[in-house]
Amino acid sequence: MRRHHCTTSTRRKQVQPSLAQLCRRLCDMEPDEDLHPDRDDLPLRANTNHILVRHYVLDLRVNFDRKVISGSVVLFLEPCSGLETEAEHDIGPGSGTKEADGGQDVSVCKSHNVDSLEDDTKGHVETTTRMEKMFGAGERDGAEFQDLSSTGSQTAAETENIQSSHSWESTSAGDFTLVLDCCDLDVSKVEEVDIAFVSAKSPLLPEVASERSGVRSVNPQADFIQNLICTSSSRWRQKQQLFLLCSRAPGAQDGSSLRFYTDRWSLQVRKKGVTSPQEFPRALRIWYETRPTGGSVRWTKDQDNRVCVYTAGSPINNRALFPCQEPPVAMSTWQATVRVPSECVVLMSGEEQTVPIEDGDTRSLIWNYYVTMPMPASTFTLAVGHWHQVTAEIPPVLEKGVRDRTDWCEEAKLEARPGEWTESDLMSGLGTSVSEVVKGSPVKTGSGDQTTRSDSAFCYSSLEDDGPSVTDYSGMVDDGISCSHGDYPCRFTEQAARSQRVIPHRVFGPVCLLQKAQTGVLKLLPRCLAAAHAVLGVHPFPRLDVLIVPAGFSSLGMASPHIIFLSQSVLCAGSPGSGENSLSLCGSRICHEIAHSWFGLVIGARDWTEEWISEGFATYLEDIIWAQAQQLSFQEAAEQSDLKALLRWRRLSDELQNSEEALQILRPNMENTGQVSESGSSTVKHALNPDKTFMQVHYLKGYFLLRFLASQVGEKQFITFFRLFVKKYHGQLILSQDFLRMLLITFPGMERKGLTLGAIYADWLDRPGIPKWLYERSAVWSQARLVEEVKAEVVKWILLSQSHQGKGRKRKRIETKVNYKEVTSEQLVMLLELLLEEEELSVAAMRALKRTYNLQMQDAEIRHRWCELVVKHADNRAYGDVEHFLLHDQAMGVYLYGELMVQEDAEQQALARRCLSSVQEEMDQSARRVVEEMVL
Repeated sequence: MRRHHCTTSTRRKQVQPSLAQLCRRLCDMEPDEDLHPDRDDLPLRANTNHILVRHYVLDLRVNFDRKVISGSVVLFLEPCSGLETEAEHDIGPGSGTKEADGGQDVSVCKSHNVDSLEDDTKGHVETTTRMEKMFGAGERDGAEFQDLSSTGSQTAAETENIQSSHSWESTSAGDFTLVLDCCDLDVSKVEEVDIAFVSAKSPLLPEVASERSGVRSVNPQADFIQNLICTSSSRWRQKQQLFLLCSRAPGAQDGSSLRFYTDRWSLQVRKKGVTSPQEFPRALRIWYETRPTGGSVRWTKDQDNRVCVYTAGSPINNRALFPCQEPPVAMSTWQATVRVPSECVVLMSGEEQTVPIEDGDTRSLIWNYYVTMPMPASTFTLAVGHWHQVTAEIPPVLEKGVRDRTDWCEEAKLEARPGEWTESDLMSGLGTSVSEVVKGSPVKTGSGDQTTRSDSAFCYSSLEDDGPSVTDYSGMVDDGISCSHGDYPCRFTEQAARSQRVIPHRVFGPVCLLQKAQTGVLKLLPRCLAAAHAVLGVHPFPRLDVLIVPAGFSSLGMASPHIIFLSQSVLCAGSPGSGENSLSLCGSRICHEIAHSWFGLVIGARDWTEEWISEGFATYLEDIIWAQAQQLSFQEAAEQSDLKALLRWRRLSDELQNSEEALQILRPNMENTGQVSESGSSTVKHALNPDKTFMQVHYLKGYFLLRFLASQVGEKQFITFFRLFVKKYHGQLILSQDFLRMLLITFPGMERKGLTLGAIYADWLDRPGIPKWLYERSAVWSQARLVEEVKAEVVKWILLSQSHQGKGRKRKRIETKVNYKEVTSEQLVMLLELLLEEEELSVAAMRALKRTYNLQMQDAEIRHRWCELVVKHADNRAYGDVEHFLLHDQAMGVYLYGELMVQEDAEQQALARRCLSSVQEEMDQSARRVVEEMVL
């Protein structure tokens, strides 16, 4: 059986697809019936080389009774200046400095006449009431529209799509098609948005575009959208206000309705007579509804048995949440309005803490979020539930389990004005995202003109007075930043952000886990944030929320802009006197997710198959950041790192022995990495392969590649290089060669030793298996001091077991007194792994082992190994520990199901089936399928 002790799926897959031949007609597609979701590659259909979504405005309503999210999304589009072919696609060094829009550098977009935006804001306020009456609040009835897709049930929609497929292909063959990534959505209407009134009253006058070209424009609305897209980031707030006003404009009434068609993986839109992306409408509104079984959204219950929903971070990312462009090259900004039941909390990717506004008609709450940094659509994250904020002191009423709303949410509701979110609210502060209920002096925490308040809802650290440890890297390079990305309000250029070691942060979870989250996550978070700043510099995002997600969450953690999902498995039950040692898993996991802010989010992979760029980097950095957070000396940090390296080596070696070679390659598209078809469509290799779902090769092999490179130049110099790399590439998408070429240029001595780009590809990225260096280095790690200490303890346990294995002795055995050395969490994991290699352990030794280390109260990594021992040696007195693990640590329990079944022990198999029956409704769909194949 494969060993999957710590499966994780941290995003963030900002990554672009591999090359595939889906070319058929303009949309470059193959028939859907040829794709099987469990065994084939994931298609990315969006024609991003033709046209790009630059901004999304979502207006959504969450319905827990029906398990759907319904509403609309308005897309603001920009045609690409030229069509980029594979031969023209720049995959050389520095290619990440371009926004991937068909080869166009977005820096060529210039803002015109935007200095008057702020002065004219008052004029907008005066017209908003009349506009609201004309446009409505965005809640329009999609049933009035009849087109090629049915507005009825899923079956009816599929039937009509089949019937209309031929008509779709034959009647508009010459028209341009906008292709969006979409699945498991019921689209009822697609309409062009008529922004004539907004553009006529806006300081962004359409004449500006014609002045730029010297020719009077025949499409002033298109020019207005183009000017809006290119507006300087110094006017980001007014820019988003105008996006919102445009999104509320009515549909075009010129009689030329848009035609659309949905297949399994895409939504396709045409306008009759429009033959090029340049002529295509620049603002579209799509009315749709998610499906309860959609792969992007998880409807479940939290640990308090309260309903909740969150985006799942699945292989298909957000295409089952809203129609979008999934390839990471389609970076965009967004803003969202989410309506939920009044007792719910909405957490989302957003640059400011939001305060809900009560809808006077429905008594629901309206939450508003926005981002100004262009990001791939896959990074959009949403969570809605009955969660409570974890504070330094848990109120007694919550400790007793009272299901009540959090204090901060209640206060916000009392202060908020009842009624619909009006345009005047918007114009006076974009929905007033900052808490109005806590008084304090303004504190600069954001970008551009963004100001938030010192807010008790956020936790701040007292670490500013703490001195740096001996491993503090923060002074190694000059923090002067020269941005190479497109124009957006960037924290890397803010002087205040450079000294902000700990960004404002909050922790949320169900009532029953508040105490554990307080002693673990809330305690460690400021230390880990400060440590990450010491290692990598400026925090890319102005704030952070952490949510303890439901038990069915399929990984230990997932990082998104401004929000981290953590599994309850990282929370330690705690044992008397365990102290800091019990927080190792929680701390290292927090550091891993924080590291994704730099590698995975603010720097993303341009090819989705190069997952190692995100996961390998975060795995490597978690050790360095966690050591910094613990204030370890250089020697202590090195010893801890070597022990973890040995544990990872054992895991990787075992995984590679039990997986197909095609899944062991970090760059599966090799020299074709980063290439796409003429339209920009492609597939993600192995994305839907269920065997890959629970593999960690991109984490582990990528981690070891970085350790190898660090060994060639020195760890301190390597971290210095990381900071330089972040300075150059933040806000951009990269390929492996961007990182490796900059490294080889920075350290020319590497090539003189034979470490060329081609050699690194051949040894690490383009081949299965394990490089020679890793074999050699693992032998050194196995003899490290901390490992030798563990080996000595293992001998004691083997001798104890053997002393209890004699036969024919009827006298009561006297318990042997053994002095066991205190070990760290990582050492205990290694001890249990080495004991797993023993053919026999006596029942007495097993019980003594559990008692000595209080194993049932240790972290999930330790308890997983303990459960493996219990299963292997059929210790039925400890089956309760196995059952508890399978019920409460679902993110790590998949492997244990296989072990229970393979032993062919009736009692163990019954245990596996009983546990599956208890949790199958809340399990992640992928994990459930894998377990059901093993158990049923």
